[in-house]
Amino acid sequence: MGRLTADPQLRTTPNGQSVGNFSVATNRVWNNKSGVKQEETEFHNVVVWGRQAEIANQFLVKGSMVLIEGRLRTRTWQDQQGQNRRTTEIISERMQLGPRSTAPGGAKFNSKEVRPAAPEDLAGDLPEIDISEEEIKPEDLPF
Repeated sequence: MGRLTADPQLRTTPNGQSVGNFSVATNRVWNNKSGVKQEETEFHNVVVWGRQAEIANQFLVKGSMVLIEGRLRTRTWQDQQGQNRRTTEIISERMQLGPRSTAPGGAKFNSKEVRPAAPEDLAGDLPEIDISEEEIKPEDLPF
């Protein structure tokens, strides 16, 4: 679960299937061993196909909250300078839209013409993962 860093981009494949992509920022907050609050932000590239791509393009804008369930895919290619490049993407299998943002006075944002506040203005509203107890160790995992 995170917030979009930019509006989704929608394209159509040569065979007519919709494909969209966007980036989502997630935050993690925890206290280190000294009790000092630490924060970390990760950015994730998301790919959505078919009807999900159309819905994302219609309802999501920069700053929107979204929950994505999917699988990871790593792609490799060579850029124009001949350098090998890699990227890991989340291929969405399920997408859940977050609550609609509201403007002062209660007006709903429901079109791309109106933008919610910038993500830095919403930083306090972002979901946080608070691991206040000890860190999870790989040997403690049951699988």
